[in-house]
Amino acid sequence: MMDTGSVIATEADIEEIAREGYDRCHPDDSFADLVHRSAFSKEDRYLLRQWLDYARVKARAAGKP
Repeated sequence: MMDTGSVIATEADIEEIAREGYDRCHPDDSFADLVHRSAFSKEDRYLLRQWLDYARVKARAAGKP
């Protein structure tokens, strides 16, 4: 979670943003399942990386570098 005095997004913050976006866009799947599958599938690993990149960009846009 974000410290109230901090403007730096932690990896947990990044993951939460990615989780919210993924779960909203993929109602028949879950972010947790994607993370699990990414250990076995290079396609899912790439998809996970894309969602985490999206979350980093969104965090930066919200002022959390």
